[in-house]
Amino acid sequence: MVVTTTTAAEGRDEHVHFSTFATRYVRNPLPKFRMPEKSIPKEAAYQIISDELMLDGNPRLNLASFVTTWMEPECDRLIMASINKNYVDMDEYPVTTELQNRCVNMIARLFNAPVGDGETAVGVGTVGSSEAIMLAGLAFKRKWQQRRKSEGKPCDKPNIVTGANVQVCWEKFARYFEVELKEVKLSQGYYVMDPVKAVEMVDENTICVAAILGSTLTGEFEDVKLLNELLEKKNAETGWDTPIHVDAASGGFVAPFLYPDLEWDFRVPLVKSINVSGHKYGLVYAGVGWVIWRNKEELPEDLIFHINYLGSDQPTFTLNFSKGSSQIIAQYYQLIRLGFEGYKGVMENCMENTKVLREGIEATGRFNLLSKEMGVPLVAFSLKDSSRFTVFDLSENLRRFGWIVPAYTMPANAQHVAVLRVVVREDFGRSLAERLVNDICKLIDEMDVRPGRVSTTEAHVDMEADKHFRKSVQQIKQEVTTHWRRLVEGTTRGVC
Repeated sequence: MVVTTTTAAEGRDEHVHFSTFATRYVRNPLPKFRMPEKSIPKEAAYQIISDELMLDGNPRLNLASFVTTWMEPECDRLIMASINKNYVDMDEYPVTTELQNRCVNMIARLFNAPVGDGETAVGVGTVGSSEAIMLAGLAFKRKWQQRRKSEGKPCDKPNIVTGANVQVCWEKFARYFEVELKEVKLSQGYYVMDPVKAVEMVDENTICVAAILGSTLTGEFEDVKLLNELLEKKNAETGWDTPIHVDAASGGFVAPFLYPDLEWDFRVPLVKSINVSGHKYGLVYAGVGWVIWRNKEELPEDLIFHINYLGSDQPTFTLNFSKGSSQIIAQYYQLIRLGFEGYKGVMENCMENTKVLREGIEATGRFNLLSKEMGVPLVAFSLKDSSRFTVFDLSENLRRFGWIVPAYTMPANAQHVAVLRVVVREDFGRSLAERLVNDICKLIDEMDVRPGRVSTTEAHVDMEADKHFRKSVQQIKQEVTTHWRRLVEGTTRGVC
């Protein structure tokens, strides 16, 4: 293995690579920020980059991300076999286009879109939910503008109503496409959009209300059905026609399998479009999302470009032009490989491992659980007492064990609450959950004996909770281990 170091070349103001074993390949240092003058052997280029990448985190231990980090070897081979296909070349790769259309129709039916036998669903594959949200937002904005113009009313001040817990891609859409983002503020103990407050903020310039199925902060599902009922009433009173978009980036591939009776999708009348991330619980590597519309009337025709190939018409509506085909093919693989039964099994297993982790963290007596049992498989928790150390200290020190666990403060009106969040993916099994809690206990043990200090990051402190965790860390570990043993002995399902 070639070990590289970085240094400033004498007499230059740029950094260069030096290879410890450079005599095997090259003798001269390589510049880092400009193209080198000469070629180097492929082995040297590979080793230099490989050595630097060793310092990246382990994706399997990256508990900050919802993004899939493992797929079956057969799918990996399909991905590599199609990595040189540009998806936009529909005439050269018509089968890939057909696979995308099949995925759209499968997902639309999963979301209960009103698609009859022999009918085609309306949707498109994207590079992720960010692009999907941009496309859905553009459709809402264009429809609202067309309606306002037909009524002879101004259409220069559109807005969207969301909760303050939305992902940053909504802020990007609002800024990039000149739409005001009206956010419902959060409150301690209630970390999703309040449907009552959201509908109160709706006015004649509201192009849609965005509900989140699987909040990034706590994994909680927002109440789409109640939002629909309140909004229908307001529409009837005002004569407006304000619709709903569901951002199901995280929960769209969870709810249909774990909570089939939950009404959040196209069963709800005002839901006109839904986005979902194929690269989250859709179980595909990063780079694929989907947006589905209720029917073709919800997607303005003037936003669609038409391409003729092989004697047929292919409509296209994307922000990106060239993009890889691999993730589309990988999504189709997962849909036919797993089927409804397989996805259901994966999600059930994720929730069981979430329960193990949740109960293990709760058993320490040191944390408040903020995530709900119903929602996306994750555990969000805050310290009961942050006077000696904070969740940010825990997050930083967990990296010593290889864990990447994010710490963050809540959005507007709940900024004083600081949280750790662990996302449970398919490849995060029971043994890893046990190991994570054991490592958290080790850190608590260490930090308890350190001198207290004031953190520079504001965190939630509840001094009244002190009386509840005066047990020693060894006692806590023993209780957690005993609880896990009983739990494991009482179940027959294996790890993810």
